Amino acid sequence: MFTKKNNQSTKYYFMDLARKQAQYALGNTGINPAVGCVIVKKGCIISAARTSYNGRPHAEFNAINRAKNNTKGSDLYVTLEPCSHYGKTPPCVNLIAKKGINKVFFSVKDVDPRSYDKSSYYLKKKNINVEKGVSYKKTHLFYESYYKYKKKELPFVTCKLAVSKDLYSKNIKEKWITNRFSRGRVHLLRSSHDCLVTTYNTVKNDNPRLNCRINGLSKRSPKIVILDRNLKTSPKSKIFNKKNNNNVIIFYNRNDRAKIKKFKDLKIKLIRMNLDAKNKFNLNEILIKIRNFGYSRVFVESGMNLIFDFIKNNLVNDFKLFISNKKIGRNGRNNIQDNIHLYLRKKKYIIEKVNLFGDKLFSYRIK
Repeated sequence: MFTKKNNQSTKYYFMDLARKQAQYALGNTGINPAVGCVIVKKGCIISAARTSYNGRPHAEFNAINRAKNNTKGSDLYVTLEPCSHYGKTPPCVNLIAKKGINKVFFSVKDVDPRSYDKSSYYLKKKNINVEKGVSYKKTHLFYESYYKYKKKELPFVTCKLAVSKDLYSKNIKEKWITNRFSRGRVHLLRSSHDCLVTTYNTVKNDNPRLNCRINGLSKRSPKIVILDRNLKTSPKSKIFNKKNNNNVIIFYNRNDRAKIKKFKDLKIKLIRMNLDAKNKFNLNEILIKIRNFGYSRVFVESGMNLIFDFIKNNLVNDFKLFISNKKIGRNGRNNIQDNIHLYLRKKKYIIEKVNLFGDKLFSYRIK
């Protein structure tokens, strides 16, 4: 427990802590939003929590439960308007009122029509003070994927690409372009998305596992979607194993009965899709299918061609560009200077730069 002395910035400080709690749950709450909650009493944090895995219990319930019976007269900071409707669990506003909480701060309204702008009315009737809009801009940006899902739009798409200092995305001599700190950040990115899209070529050339292998976060590995027109992916690839087969979906086009039977025997889900005039999958239709499965955050981890297709079709919301501190020179292939890099310069975006012990991560949040 600790105290924040500067009263002018206290509410923003505690809301930032609540948002950090929500970030830990991002991509792992099913169709429910990732919410963070902090309970403060006499300037000290007495409890902090986030939405549980698969979306229940909610953050407010977890935080109040952790505070035990010490919530009377406290302030509750929560990133999203507390729910006020009955679903599989009772409304969070009922529990807040019951536990003697003095004031509720929340950052953004819930776009779910069952709760939208209703919690304030209920809580005020129970003589609980409410302040909304605290740290609104940051939190509104954080919930972009949730808003898109609730409005039945396409999923929020993040693309990742690693390049050398001279902007090559492939090294014909070595497997890795970036350092281990960059690779560790990629595992964190996987854990914050509920679906990962890759291609047959990536599986064939790199034979990756594409899961999260950070201790304690392995269960947060995303659902894997492979785009494979002719079902050429080898069932012996590392991406498949007995524990992981039901976590993989293959989108295909060619109707090869023998291959279809082989994958179905392994309990791997197959979905046949039509191709467009350029003999490619329609990425809009792929994303609609993914959304209908209940996934709202898609991480594209593949070669440059698929990533550029996503970018050209204006389907990318967030672009993660990892740049190594080393040049490849004549061992480099697939320079991004004339396509992806040039395209990003033309877009409007919010950029964030992170130093990764020599490597750099540029995050382009496309407006």
